[in-house]
Amino acid sequence: MKTRTLLLGAAAALSLIAPASAGMPNGWYLSLEGGANWVEDWSVTQISTPDNVETRLGSVGFDTGWAVLATVGYNFGRWGAEFETGYRKNKLDALTLTGDPLVDIESLELDEASFMANVHYNHPVTERITLSFGAGAGADYAQMEVTSGGTAAEDEHWSFAYQGLARLNYAVGQRSELFLAYRYFRAADPSFDFNPNINARLEGDDFVKHTATLGFRYYLNGPEAPIATAPPPAPAAPDSGPEEFIIFFGHNKSNLTEAAMEVVRDAAAAAKQTGSANVKIVGHTDRSGSDSYNQALSMRRANTVKGALVSEGLADGAIAVDARGESDPLVPTADGVREPQNRRVNISF
Repeated sequence: MKTRTLLLGAAAALSLIAPASAGMPNGWYLSLEGGANWVEDWSVTQISTPDNVETRLGSVGFDTGWAVLATVGYNFGRWGAEFETGYRKNKLDALTLTGDPLVDIESLELDEASFMANVHYNHPVTERITLSFGAGAGADYAQMEVTSGGTAAEDEHWSFAYQGLARLNYAVGQRSELFLAYRYFRAADPSFDFNPNINARLEGDDFVKHTATLGFRYYLNGPEAPIATAPPPAPAAPDSGPEEFIIFFGHNKSNLTEAAMEVVRDAAAAAKQTGSANVKIVGHTDRSGSDSYNQALSMRRANTVKGALVSEGLADGAIAVDARGESDPLVPTADGVREPQNRRVNISF
């Protein structure tokens, strides 16, 4: 069967419909982020060494500190897994005393490095915006430096840590995203022994931290961005007349752009010219989303095109509609990949 495929500026149309990466691609990614870190007031007990006399100190308040985090991860469909390492720094803001301290704390500095394994779920909101929710567990390395009576002492402690996280992602390219992130981070049972410098040990409740960051993510194997060029001229029709037309859609879209309506008008005119009594419309989707959702989306696209052809003068009864969801891609891809050329409707007669 001779085929005439009318792209009518597919690259330019796609640059209008999906100018940036349509959500999160599958595969490996790297991200870097930085921002502010807050530590909740730390309820702490002083223990003198070596006689182990305890004195309830009260609480330590920390000032607003800073944090920087780096992540390597992998997305597979709506889900993703990642390894994250971070560094946070906060200093003493205030002491609230409930008794006579064994030693006077003049200054305190807390430095922490975290090593976390996270899982997250990605929920698309619009063409560019995605929300991610996740949780993670790992280890927290804390180093505390205390100055008392002009003497400085420091100690370090490893703790089990866990966190919950939320991110708002905005696609700025086919392989890149900017995002805002929030983490609720908890490190269990920190303890710091400053013997023999100041003969005291500090033990307290869990470190509870809130971290807000701005970051950039880059996908190593996402789709390449389409090149926005002038539309190529449509190939000349063979003498026997056109028999197939293709209309492309934006991600998760079933509406017709002006460029798509040009294809509809050409298809209707060709059907009238050849006197074809049978027109077949088949809707398709890319491989992102569930099978059931894609099947319904491809049917909506096919019915939208049928309605446009009827409005151009073709008989409703002469048009057959079919939907194949993601089962018949024009460009074979892995599951979850948002390939623009697979979001289409084929018109044939």
